[in-house]
Amino acid sequence: MNAFYQQVKASLLKLIGYSVEALPAMIAAIVILFLTCYVANLVRNIVRRIGRRAIKNLSLRSLLIQTSYVTVWAIGILVACVIAFPDLRLGDLIGLLGLSSVAFGFAFQDIFKNFLAGILLLLQEPFRIGDQIIVQNYEGTVEDIAIRSTQIVTYQGEIVVIPNAILFTNPVQVLTAQRQRRTDLGIGVDYNTDLLLAVDVLLQAVLEIEGVLAEPKPEVDGMGFGESSIDFVVRYWTLPQKIHVRRTRTKVIIALKEACDKAGINIPYPIRTLYYYDQEKYNDNAAISNGRKAGE
Repeated sequence: MNAFYQQVKASLLKLIGYSVEALPAMIAAIVILFLTCYVANLVRNIVRRIGRRAIKNLSLRSLLIQTSYVTVWAIGILVACVIAFPDLRLGDLIGLLGLSSVAFGFAFQDIFKNFLAGILLLLQEPFRIGDQIIVQNYEGTVEDIAIRSTQIVTYQGEIVVIPNAILFTNPVQVLTAQRQRRTDLGIGVDYNTDLLLAVDVLLQAVLEIEGVLAEPKPEVDGMGFGESSIDFVVRYWTLPQKIHVRRTRTKVIIALKEACDKAGINIPYPIRTLYYYDQEKYNDNAAISNGRKAGE
């Protein structure tokens, strides 16, 4: 029993001795981590200031800022590990990271996939910060493109965070990629209308609306003969942002209705004509029955 007590005591003293010896290294490692936090924020701010002056591309600027921040943290953690564990050399640590990369790859494949997709999106720039996009069932304005995900704000003011892998592997409709955007607005006129007059009235009404661009020029195209009207489509161009599109569409609808009223052009609603027959006089079943009797 005494021997066991002595052995436990020796082990505890040895452990305390190792802890005392390792304490300065652990304190130094913690100090390194605090310095890394400070340096990482400092480097990020410096890169952000330089980027504002030298790089006009918001996406590329964001990529450089995030990359510099992550790089400083990676270097700081490696240095802290080497100081905290003196027997662990930097080469051994890098080799350990290399051996464990396969395991990390399987465990965090979604994170790495989003990370690589984010870098490619920032480099290729299919859309930029401030663009309005549609991806799957989400539509809104791109507020931030990060390494892992992209954040958009919907027109209702909701924030949607979309993983970059979804944006990279699915069709993305960029509504503000061009300087202008076309709207097609359908309208029908009565069959008794002078069609040349109707086209001229509709076109002139659109040209006078604030928000409709003069170039490309608006057009009025005939679409076909409907059930109760001859159908036209008024095509006009506006600025691409959603707010301009919807406000101008409202103005166009009001202007077209007022122009048609002034010109005496009727915009018909669906009409159904019902015919009532004398069932005794026009009875197909009775005629068939009579024919069969005559044949007999």
